Amino acid sequence: MTDGRAFHDGVLAAIVVNAVVIGMETSPVLMAQHGFWLLGAHLLLQGLFVLEIALRLAACWPRPGTFFRDPWNVFDFTLVALSLLPVAGPFTTVARVARLLCVTRVISAMPDLRLIVATMLRSIPSMGHVILLLGLLLYVYGVLGVNLFAQVDPQHWGSLGAACLTLFQILTLEGWIEIQRAVLPAQPLAWLFFGSFIVIAVFVVINLFIAVVINNLERAKAAEEASRDAVHPRRDVLEGIATLQEQLARLDHQLREVP
Repeated sequence: MTDGRAFHDGVLAAIVVNAVVIGMETSPVLMAQHGFWLLGAHLLLQGLFVLEIALRLAACWPRPGTFFRDPWNVFDFTLVALSLLPVAGPFTTVARVARLLCVTRVISAMPDLRLIVATMLRSIPSMGHVILLLGLLLYVYGVLGVNLFAQVDPQHWGSLGAACLTLFQILTLEGWIEIQRAVLPAQPLAWLFFGSFIVIAVFVVINLFIAVVINNLERAKAAEEASRDAVHPRRDVLEGIATLQEQLARLDHQLREVP
């Protein structure tokens, strides 16, 4: 039952309604007028979340420990458990934060969002080398910019820190034309400095970031498919049999229509 589409859609709807209720509770006017109903909705939703976790645990019986092998299940269980803490006393802050974080359960309820989060987490170690390369480029171009433009535009190139901050702004492609225009009268070849930095730092490095993310996206997809196969080891065979049955049924229907 917990693997059914209706159960999944019901949980997702409850999470969305819970997010709306939390947002409405931030309005003093709404709380003054409808505080009783909002509190009742919160208690009802909290009860539904507890029932959901209980059903998912029961679905793993007689081995409920398998429920906690999935990190997303642990994530859901922890948030629901923390949201049960009283909103008064020493655990007030924890309970309120847990209630707010329950909104993020929409990630665990949607496979596509889970895939995106898994890709981001997998990309963090690989991003270190790209960030190191970017830092090296900022340092080299920052020292070069101080030597070339410190006397012309001290506001942007007067120190290594200011130069690196200016280069970071150029990296976003925001306002770099004005920065270049300020030094062009004194340094006519400054366009070579700015052009080379934009090509190397912006296009090359940013494309490296994209390549890393895409690579890890493929790995995350493969890992998710492997985990599904571990749960249903003959999933592909069953899907192939179902496809063949549909094709045979269509063929039989066509043969019956032939006079």
